Parts: sequence; C-alpha cells; structure tokens
Amino acid sequence: MFNEVTFAYPFVLYLLAIIPLLGFWYWKKHKSSSTDITYSSLKFFEGVKPTLRERIVHLPAILRSLALAVIIIALARPQTFSSGENVYTEGIDIVMLLDISGSMLAEDFQPNRLDAAKNVIDEFIGGRTTDKIGLVVFAGESFTQCPLTIDYSVLRNLLSDIQSGMLEDGTAIGTAIANGINRLKDSEAKSKIIILLTDGVNNRGEIDPVTAAQIAEKFEIRVYTVGVGTIGEAPYPFNTPFGVRYQMVPVEIDEDLLNQIAGITGGKYFRATSNKKLEEIYSEIDKMEKTRVEITSYRTAKELFYSWAGLGFLFLFIEMILSRTFLRRLP
Repeated sequence: MFNEVTFAYPFVLYLLAIIPLLGFWYWKKHKSSSTDITYSSLKFFEGVKPTLRERIVHLPAILRSLALAVIIIALARPQTFSSGENVYTEGIDIVMLLDISGSMLAEDFQPNRLDAAKNVIDEFIGGRTTDKIGLVVFAGESFTQCPLTIDYSVLRNLLSDIQSGMLEDGTAIGTAIANGINRLKDSEAKSKIIILLTDGVNNRGEIDPVTAAQIAEKFEIRVYTVGVGTIGEAPYPFNTPFGVRYQMVPVEIDEDLLNQIAGITGGKYFRATSNKKLEEIYSEIDKMEKTRVEITSYRTAKELFYSWAGLGFLFLFIEMILSRTFLRRLP
C-alpha cells in the first residue's frame, strides 16, 4: 500500500502510537464495566449461541480506531511521485552526394574508391539515430537513389545496390549539388547539410558548381566536400582481350573548386588519400554535425490526502450508524 509513497509531514505519523494506548484503555474500561454473575452450573447455556449483535459488539471501537489511524495518515500528507523526461531533438537533414563515375573504380583505395566510399557512408548512416538522410548518385548526370528518410535499413540497402556504370560517365558536380538542394530546400530541419564525395573535375552538366553552391547558401545548406584519391597516380583496371590489366592513371581532383563550394556554404573541404583518412573525415563530419538533444526531467507529485481522509470519515460514518441503530445501547 505504501510502495512509492512519501509523506510531506512524516513526523505526524508518531501520533499512530495513540492507537494501541486507546485500545488498551478501551479494554480496561470494558472489563471494569462488565458485571460478573456466579452460576452453580453453566449447562443451561451450552446450547445458546451468541447473536450477531454480540459478536460485533466491539466493531464500533475498531472502526473508531481505524478512522483515527487513517486520518492521522491523511494529515501526514501521503504523496506519490511520477517522473519522466521530455526529449527535444533538433534534427539534421543530410543528403549524401556520391560520385559513381568510372574513375571511382581506381584501386588506390581498397577494394576501390567506390566500394571504400560506400563502406564509410554505411558506417556513417549507422551512427545516426534521429536524422533524415537522403542519397544522390551522380556521374555525367544525377538522380536520387533514396529521398530523405529515417528508415536507415532501406537506405543502406539502396546504398549497397549502387554500382559504377548506372549513369552515363562524366562528373556533373553542379547538377549533383542542385539535386541535393532540391531535396533539402523544403526541409524544416534546423540544420541542413550536403556531403559531396568526388574524385574528379567537373566536366558535365548544365549547372555551374559555383552557382549551385550559391543557391545552397541561399537555402542555408552547408556543403562538405570530400576529394577522394591518392597523390600522383593510381592503378586503374582496364578490361582487355587478355583479361584485366592495370595501368597507372593521373589523379585529377579540382581541389580549388571543392574548396570554393565549401567556403561559399560555410562547410569544409577534406582530402582523402586512403581508406583510413576517408573514415577519419566522415567521423569528423559526424562529430561536427551532431543532433542537439535537450532532455528535461520532471517529477510530479500526486496528493493522496483526500483519499485517506475520505476513508477515515467513511469509517466514522459507519461507526456512527451502527452505534445509533443495530448496536445501540440502552441506558
């Protein structure tokens, strides 16, 4: 009954010690008021059973004691507390732009740039909890692989399906950014970001990357750019009649452009030269763009005074009815 119940005035409970004293006083009084009669034999009364009135003759005293005990508990102000937390999250909407042009098959990353990027992006998605994330792929053109969603299992499945050759070859950075903006422009999230990963130079598309960055800045979208590729040359697999042959090809990344795009939008440019470096970059972005979570704890008291007081007065009411009717004593 008293689990998780506290008392505002616990010292009042000391008054409960009166109850056994009153019980002792009642017993002494009842004993002294009883009249003893001496009989030569009790056989005459063997078949006589006590009446209901005789059996419950002490019920009013018991009810008065219970009423007093319950009212004392009520005066101590019993309370129960409910506690909880209000969680407020300031979500982030993220669109990942992934270059799937032919050059992403270069094997200066293991197993190649595209698969290394997919693995790191998959880990990045797995580390988010409440953010909406979308996925856009691009080469000579761009399309949305997955719109903004919090269904990360669907998103990760669509990510695993990405392959080079799905689109006409080339690198349309401006078109990819415009596609990402189109996914974010109507977002009501407090923070909107694009993470652009590419290994090349813009050579396709009808939208200039700088113009696209300026549009992103108007919509308060930050663009983080990631250039993928080692320094110098990288091994690239070529299919020949004699099987796959590797040839060293120069790594060409327009770092000035990627820096400019990031600078215009308030983002940051990163250069990844290895799998480890790529993981560190996405980990850094993850730390910079953490969802803000506010947790407000609350504790609410529920007063039980009226319930206990009502029970006490109910006992008194029953005692009064019995004493004046069924258990009434005649002078």
